[in-house]
Amino acid sequence: MNKPLVVIFTAIMLDAVGIGLIFPILPSLLADVTQAGDVAPYIGLMAALYAAMQFVFAPVLGSLSDRLGRRSVLLISLAGAAINYLFLTFASSLAMLFIGRAIAGLTSANLSVATAYITDISPPEKRARRFGLFNAMFGLGFIIGPVLGGALGDHWLRLPFMAAAALNGCNLLIAFLVLPETRTARREPIDLAALNPLRPLQWVFRMKGLTPFILIFFIFSATGEAYGTCWALWGGDSFGWNGLWIGLSLGAFGVCQTLAQAFLPGPAVRLLGERAAILAGIASVCVALAVMAFAPHGWMIFAVMPIFALGGIGVPALQSLATQQVEEDRQGQFQGVLASAVSLASIVGPLVFSSVYLAVRTAWPGAVWLSVIAIYAAAVPLVLGLRFKTAGDGAIAATG
Repeated sequence: MNKPLVVIFTAIMLDAVGIGLIFPILPSLLADVTQAGDVAPYIGLMAALYAAMQFVFAPVLGSLSDRLGRRSVLLISLAGAAINYLFLTFASSLAMLFIGRAIAGLTSANLSVATAYITDISPPEKRARRFGLFNAMFGLGFIIGPVLGGALGDHWLRLPFMAAAALNGCNLLIAFLVLPETRTARREPIDLAALNPLRPLQWVFRMKGLTPFILIFFIFSATGEAYGTCWALWGGDSFGWNGLWIGLSLGAFGVCQTLAQAFLPGPAVRLLGERAAILAGIASVCVALAVMAFAPHGWMIFAVMPIFALGGIGVPALQSLATQQVEEDRQGQFQGVLASAVSLASIVGPLVFSSVYLAVRTAWPGAVWLSVIAIYAAAVPLVLGLRFKTAGDGAIAATG
């Protein structure tokens, strides 16, 4: 494997470690800074701010990477991440925390630019394998990060953020010294209309029959935000977990999820078909969430992880089914629509679930997982009502 690929894969893993580091101890940091009795609203606002900045500026950074080169934008992104973690390390006010997260969201092009970089340097026949390694490295980093962050946070609250800043600083230095540029800078002006983050959503109304697919993707993405928003708070409130145990639980979830997504979607679709695989994924998640809502002991959460991870078969099945409904020359547009839906869900989800947790925390913290089940239930009629064609029957064409 050539040196740029090694650097990119290492950078992605370290980036995922840095992201995962902060999850177990972000509630404690917010409590320390704000002195508030309940920090759930602040967690939701920070997550929504990051997603909103990412939603607005990701198209800008993508266009800049096409014109200025991948390396330049990747360096900017890594620098922004390091600055964010420094803000979190030394923040003495809520404003500093929000400024740091805004900077991180504004410059959060690491994954998309790294993907484009791999595409630039990989022949078509090697891209699938390299993208598989890319996802594996990110998954590995996201397993290590929460465990390491929880352990470090139990020693000193600010230590995980300092470690994340150091990791991103190493990323920045390695990329600056080793990575070559893969694209020649272009001088033509940027199409400003292409930078409108809502532009892809305009195509939803011109693609007959695709709206239910988009809504299901939105629901799946929004429910996924509940874990990052509420998991650490719920673990501490329900079981008295410290940072290490919160990190271990997130790491265990990451291991099970990674294994499930790596090995189960293909066999599940062959055995059940896409629609039934989607419904089986929803059912598995809902069973696990119900156990989490009522569990009196922390060990039960670890025991139910394999069932929870079975939910990972749903999204790949939905992706496979959805792409069969669109003509080949419209796939790029469709992926843009899905990216916009996921981004909007990342803004709305944290705000909704942080508000729900604030409402139920005193009486019954686990009730927040019942709200997730209720939202999943809204997807079931949409899945049952899907009208789709298989790849051999022809795909849906856009109109208008």
